[in-house]
Amino acid sequence: MSVREAYLLAGPTASGKSAIAAALAREMGARILSADSMLVYKGMDIGTAKPPASEIAEFGMGGVDIVTPAEEFSSGAWLRAAAEWSASVPADVPVVIVGGTGLYFSALLRGLDRKWENPPPEYPVVRIDRAEVRRRIAARLDDMFIAGLEEEKRRLHEMYPVWSRTASLAIGYREGDDRAKILTRTCQLAKRQDTWFRHQATPLYVEPTVEAVRECWRTKGPWRVVFADAP
Repeated sequence: MSVREAYLLAGPTASGKSAIAAALAREMGARILSADSMLVYKGMDIGTAKPPASEIAEFGMGGVDIVTPAEEFSSGAWLRAAAEWSASVPADVPVVIVGGTGLYFSALLRGLDRKWENPPPEYPVVRIDRAEVRRRIAARLDDMFIAGLEEEKRRLHEMYPVWSRTASLAIGYREGDDRAKILTRTCQLAKRQDTWFRHQATPLYVEPTVEAVRECWRTKGPWRVVFADAP
């Protein structure tokens, strides 16, 4: 188990949190840990809006490309992977944790097996109008299809004919999914994420700008997180 300070940023999909975190991590010379349950899958790049390989390398990014779509994954597995990643980051290097999987933030701040705390953990969450999120999701989806989402899906299903239960939850990779279905399911995901952060966290809402997040981190951060091997 290791305890270290980290700068946190959560929010729904397509809220711009990853780009903001990358800009601030670049300013700070920080490493980035992804707290996104779908970026753990190798080869699922376009449909999960995974950062490009150059950015993953630049920030020594953890939490990405851990297992294949044929393998099960869990919050405990993510915690173990996060602990291994943290151990590889020098103590004097800042850490930024960004993503939309609320359970991962909760696990880092209060553990998986501890009793629920009231109030729940406090951390920054991007606040963005739901109509704007839908517009961004639609635009991003167009880019995904142009970039070859259908070909990526076909190739992955050829490589891994049987997918794990957890990988099968990924939006955009089901057989027969068309653009309209993917758009609807992604908007539903954004709503569920927003609901999680409202009820399962004490959100420090920030506008989706580098300046707003920088100020929040300056006045409220960093946060004490526990990188502990899950049982």
